[in-house]
Amino acid sequence: MDRTEPQLLCSVDGGIATVVISHPAKRNAMTAAMWRSLPELLERLAADPAVRVLVLTGAGDTFCAGADISTLRESAGDAQALAVAAEEALAAFPRPTLAAVRGYCVGGGSQLAAACDLRFAREGALFGVTPAKLGIVYPSSSTRRLVALVGPATAKHLLFSGELIDTERALRTGLVDEVLPAGGLDERVAAYAGVLASRSQLTQAAAKEFAAGRQDRDVYWTGQAQASGDTAEGVAAFQERRAQRGNNPTGPAGGGGGARPPTPTTGAPGPSRGTRSRRAAAGRTP
Repeated sequence: MDRTEPQLLCSVDGGIATVVISHPAKRNAMTAAMWRSLPELLERLAADPAVRVLVLTGAGDTFCAGADISTLRESAGDAQALAVAAEEALAAFPRPTLAAVRGYCVGGGSQLAAACDLRFAREGALFGVTPAKLGIVYPSSSTRRLVALVGPATAKHLLFSGELIDTERALRTGLVDEVLPAGGLDERVAAYAGVLASRSQLTQAAAKEFAAGRQDRDVYWTGQAQASGDTAEGVAAFQERRAQRGNNPTGPAGGGGGARPPTPTTGAPGPSRGTRSRRAAAGRTP
């Protein structure tokens, strides 16, 4: 496979699926074909019971510089629809999703990062939402997602100006969850993804739905918890100071059971020295 061609690379290891945005010639800008292929790829990964966590990242030292305009021969509305479809597919992925960001995370790259559950960034990364530079109306769904993430004022700053912000401001405003020093991003994301892969898929799937605003599924998830035996096993494992056994509840569509997860850890590895998190940033002056 020619890795210089624009493409989405995918691998699965230890329950963690890693999707790499790869278009080195244009800072990993997404071509029309890449936008179209992402929902299909996510559908296949969601159907794979071995996949418990998804990590989205970019090849080399850039996450994604947006859309490759030269490949978008459709009208502006059609091109935007491709990006929105990919963003919504990522947001709807039934298991935890992490964005690992280096370098530029701009335009469509910011759309994809915002659609992930959590975002980890290397120091020096730059973030921007740039439709104002092109005279494009940002999609309403993407705008609402951005506002929910960073608040109205920061969303307006990004949308009105198209200016790029650094990791310090991105952390302070909630656009990213942790900032890692050079060399620490991959290790931290791998460790955290491993922890998530060891936890209850039932808890994670229900939490994703509730955090997204679903208010009509309490009875469903209570029934799922009772049927799975996860709660009883989790309490027993805690009391007996051992790892949980058979941590394989089904997800919203009935998938996700049957695969043996990695051996659970007793606690999440903490951020390495030099890591900055949203909690630490919250005490800073805006």
